[in-house]
Amino acid sequence: MTAPSTLLIPLAGPMQSWGTRSRFDDRDTEAEPSKSGVLGLCAAALGLDRAEPVSHLASLAFGVRVDREGTLRHDYHTAQLHPGERRASTSLTRRAYLADAAFWAGLQGDPALLGEVHAALKNPHWPLALGRKSFPPSLPLWRPDALRGEALLPALRAAPTLRGEREARRGTLNAPYRLVVDARAVPDPGRDAAPGVRRDDPTAPFAVRRYALRDVLTWSEALALSLEEAS
Repeated sequence: MTAPSTLLIPLAGPMQSWGTRSRFDDRDTEAEPSKSGVLGLCAAALGLDRAEPVSHLASLAFGVRVDREGTLRHDYHTAQLHPGERRASTSLTRRAYLADAAFWAGLQGDPALLGEVHAALKNPHWPLALGRKSFPPSLPLWRPDALRGEALLPALRAAPTLRGEREARRGTLNAPYRLVVDARAVPDPGRDAAPGVRRDDPTAPFAVRRYALRDVLTWSEALALSLEEAS
């Protein structure tokens, strides 16, 4: 049996948005990174066109550890299809984002594919962003030790904390971490694990915008991660 392999990606920045239900003028965000959003980031690093298949990426199991929830914010934009025309109507778009959030995203699956993605994150084909092009990451998405020879859940539990001095001052450095992990990657779910679904598993190229439901488990647990372990 092949040993499991997991790729970890830190996602932190002043603003990030991971929408799964956006329609027309209303752009939402989930409370944590979506699978489609993270796979889109990987596809951009690999240089995949939006019309290319992503089934190989979608086959990877996905999970997130929430190190800092962030704050839900909204702003709005105005847009005109024909600016300058007197009769052109102006559309108002409402856009949600997370301010000052920090997550670890993890992908488990084919070691060769994960190695390819890991290399691409170091030298991405296109610029990478946290859900929207205007939201750059504040931490490098590539880390030399991010490719782990272990399963998704233990890799997420062992990742260094993304919390900082602020949490240390507030006394929340050791607060429980929230985890949202594919149910198939949790062999022995605890009694506190709450089942749920996310419609963010791509079943077609991103240009088609077709997504399936995936079963997830959500729970919080204390992890012995000291501030000194952060990198």
